Amino acid sequence: MAKWHGFGRCKTRLSRDIGKLNSSKVQNIMTKHTISVARSVEQKGLINISLAISGLGFNKSRKWAKELGIDKFNLQGRGCLGEKMRRQILLNKKYCTKEKINNIIFIGTDLPDLCHLDILETIGELKQNDLILGPSNDGGYWLIALSEKLLSKHSYLPFINIKWSKANVLQKTFKNLSSIDLRYQLLREKIDLDTIIDLENRN
Repeated sequence: MAKWHGFGRCKTRLSRDIGKLNSSKVQNIMTKHTISVARSVEQKGLINISLAISGLGFNKSRKWAKELGIDKFNLQGRGCLGEKMRRQILLNKKYCTKEKINNIIFIGTDLPDLCHLDILETIGELKQNDLILGPSNDGGYWLIALSEKLLSKHSYLPFINIKWSKANVLQKTFKNLSSIDLRYQLLREKIDLDTIIDLENRN
């Protein structure tokens, strides 16, 4: 899930402290880092990358994806984050069926500390769990992975009735899924870089 790093169009909270130009540069660097990490795993034949883009139209998104070395992309579209993730599941469903892909992993591009081991751990945990979540310092999550069980019958559940960017996103996600029997695993907490405090806490 990637947002175009346009001047004044990304990292608005961070830009209040370091300026719009610098926050744009930070967003660009983190996006390229995330793509680099994901591509290192893709080259091992373990994942297929699909870039979900917001902030650009179709033609410019295609150009940006090409610059990043990504063949497959979709627009995020309108709505809240939950609606956007649910849309990506639907948009990629036919491709996943064709390629016999059973699981989907969502990763944001606000993670300077993301490494290939995080993705490899997620892939491993999906062999015995239905849901994988990477908690973030702000009460949300930096990664969510859904197994075939969730994707086939309950793909809407993790994303409904949630006020995104609030401190109880992770808690509400678990509440949404409490009605079904599933196995889940939490990964290590990471800093989702949105503010100057997040930036300072990395040092």
